[in-house]
Amino acid sequence: MRWENLTDEPADHGRARDAALFGADAVVSRTFDTPEFRGVTFHEIRARSIVNRVPGASRMPFEWTVNPYRGCTHACVYCFARNTHRYLDLDTGLGFDSQIVVKMNAPQLLRHHLASRRWHGEHIAMGTNVDCYQRAEGRYQLMPGIIEALRDFANPFSILTKGTLILRDLPVLRQAAEVTDVGISVSVGFVDRELWRTVEPGTPAPERRLDVVRALSDAGIGCGVLMAPVIPFLGDHPDQLRATVRAIAQAGATSVTPLVLHLRPGAREWFMGWLAQHHPHLVRRYERLYAEGAYAPKWYQRRVTRQVHELAEEFGIGPSRAAAPRRIPAREETSEAAASEPTQLTLL
Repeated sequence: MRWENLTDEPADHGRARDAALFGADAVVSRTFDTPEFRGVTFHEIRARSIVNRVPGASRMPFEWTVNPYRGCTHACVYCFARNTHRYLDLDTGLGFDSQIVVKMNAPQLLRHHLASRRWHGEHIAMGTNVDCYQRAEGRYQLMPGIIEALRDFANPFSILTKGTLILRDLPVLRQAAEVTDVGISVSVGFVDRELWRTVEPGTPAPERRLDVVRALSDAGIGCGVLMAPVIPFLGDHPDQLRATVRAIAQAGATSVTPLVLHLRPGAREWFMGWLAQHHPHLVRRYERLYAEGAYAPKWYQRRVTRQVHELAEEFGIGPSRAAAPRRIPAREETSEAAASEPTQLTLL
């Protein structure tokens, strides 16, 4: 595996790679003979950076991310992050689902980064590449230390997840919410159980995810729902959209944001192979719908967005609550080592 080549520049930039994220000698690969991890290999590494800058061309509404894992046992057939495994010479199909990179020192790296004089407390997004509350987190427990570091520096952050394990960290999330802006979103694209079983086989059921929304709301932490992905011809029927938005409203979500399926390289090939096996009659329709690239046509996206927003209004889902002002405790002087931190790398 090409561990030494995982840097901030993709392979086709034609530039020499001079700042590897970690070396091959830092990798320990493990397997666990337990039902939840059978067939999964974990590559434990000591990363050299953890706060990643999002490329300027990205459509993401944030600039900085933290990703303690690479690869994801959720095994969502549409996952846009699949292509990131290619930089490690790992398979973007089954390999992405079963070869999981674990950044063992993520909490310590983050605390060091937040202490740097060069860091100005910008918002950090998590769960935007792969899910930080996938099953591996139950074993490695990296997120409590990450959230504690963000809490201690009153650094605003957000988490997007399909995992119910986030409720384990409810106490520290509440502590963080007392001193900084904390945004939580749960991803629920549909409530159709048959569709869920085939396209998101490693995730908790949609109703369990909505239980997370309800529990967070009951704990005083507002939680929105990213209704993603809306899957063309399989999850976009008006009755399906209505059932999903109704369930989201009943769970007490503060907001709902629809996002139509997009098929980037790596994900596109895997998803289209799945489609040919399970719904061969839809292959030509998908080829036409996504003929221009990774995203569905604007007219289709606007139609879905309009339908979901109308349903949200009907079921009384309001806008997200206004963010509370950030309260930053006085920082102690940081060390020279923190001030001379190396440049952070981009993983997206």
